[in-house]
Amino acid sequence: NAVRELYDLGLEDALPAIGISAKEWALAARNGKDVWSEPRGLAAGYQWPQYSVHRGELQMLLHRTVVERLGADAVVTSRRVVGYEQDADGVRITVDRRDGTTETVDGSLLVACDGINSAVRQHMHPDQGPVQWGGAIMWRGTGYGPPIRTGASFVLAGTMPHRFVHYPIGEADPATGLQLQNWIAELTFDTAVRTIDSNWNNEVPIDTFLPDFEDWQFDWLDVPAFIRSAERAWEFPMVDRDPVDHWVDGRVALCGDAAHVMYPTGSNGASQAIVDTRILGSKLVEHGVTPVALEAYQDELLATMNELILRNRGAGPIALLGMVDERCGGEFDDIDDVIPRVEREAFMERYKQAAGFARDALNAAPPTIAPDAHV
Repeated sequence: NAVRELYDLGLEDALPAIGISAKEWALAARNGKDVWSEPRGLAAGYQWPQYSVHRGELQMLLHRTVVERLGADAVVTSRRVVGYEQDADGVRITVDRRDGTTETVDGSLLVACDGINSAVRQHMHPDQGPVQWGGAIMWRGTGYGPPIRTGASFVLAGTMPHRFVHYPIGEADPATGLQLQNWIAELTFDTAVRTIDSNWNNEVPIDTFLPDFEDWQFDWLDVPAFIRSAERAWEFPMVDRDPVDHWVDGRVALCGDAAHVMYPTGSNGASQAIVDTRILGSKLVEHGVTPVALEAYQDELLATMNELILRNRGAGPIALLGMVDERCGGEFDDIDDVIPRVEREAFMERYKQAAGFARDALNAAPPTIAPDAHV
């Protein structure tokens, strides 16, 4: 659903240079056997591919495109919005500069995409409380290795409290046969005895968590060896925020993680941020650069996204692994004896509908913004 929007923005030819078109999404039990696997993207009958990509590469592609289309002055760096005020005619934001000085900027609307620790959301919801942590901590890194499975597979293996995620983020090098691959190692702790620091930049030694995955060797991947191939690893708790009852305050709207940060169990946070902006764009086309457009955007998405936050907090599609643990302790020869295929299919379809990428509905839907439409 997000790649569709990027295609409509004219980025179809740019995406293959920064990522890889996914062919498979799979869940595997602790014994390495598949609980569920399915084709994705074009292989699944969608009209658009699904991409696995290094998020930095995607961000820089979007940055280059904005600069090319709107000019270098459209992107201002070394600034942080810390608050806003508004009246009937516009919005004024207060901005801290990296050099320690402050400035104000005036505009017609403010769309805040300032993430999980959004200052604009805090201004709008001063009593929202801290981020919510359920005990899971992720360690992330990248490494080079030979392609596994289809060569373009997203695989999540293990149990609910102890799991490993792997997916490639580039094509294999023809000279070496090696492929840049992303990995996430995850453990769940007792929140009563461990505290967190929700900082993406917390680099840690690999030995911090590697012993918990030392014996994870599958036919299709040697997990500890692959973790060791990474030059660096970062630690981040899996956190979200409780849903709020509004994202819009007059001429101000929240977007992306600032509006609905969610557990990454469905891998759809970045995708939804892209979809958010396109839906907001469609409302601006319809209603002009007005608070009415912001309200229409909120009306379309708020209830659905609040439901998805709670669904992901309940493990989203990964909950299938929990069902395996409950029914057989994670050991089986044939998954159909544990969870019949029809039950697994129904479970996955419910999640796709909730997350906005049910195939037939997405293929049949008109463009979010009509071609050549302008505000």
